[in-house]
Amino acid sequence: MKIVLHWLILTIAIFVVPYAINGIGVDSIIVAVIVAAVLGFINTVIRPVIGLLTLPLNIITFGLFSLILNGLFFWFTAKIIDGFDVASFSAAFWGALIVSVLNWLGSKFIPSND
Repeated sequence: MKIVLHWLILTIAIFVVPYAINGIGVDSIIVAVIVAAVLGFINTVIRPVIGLLTLPLNIITFGLFSLILNGLFFWFTAKIIDGFDVASFSAAFWGALIVSVLNWLGSKFIPSND
């Protein structure tokens, strides 16, 4: 059930971002659901591998390179999904940052099973 709630929060965050950032467009809620699934997959499977490979660069930049990676993953997702448009890397960077913050805030309302 937690996974479904996280997916729902991520979907809502992706659907809200075009209202805050010029250059990002989401055609429908179905596209937002698909984008949330792809971003969830990327963050679960691909991000740890890329994070390990870029660890020295992340250490040198005091973790700021992870923000660049978030923007790149967001931009990459826009390139592979029709109906989800990101005009520039700048829009992808700020969109990914807003989605991350909204996802973090939303996850605070999900009770943990600890």
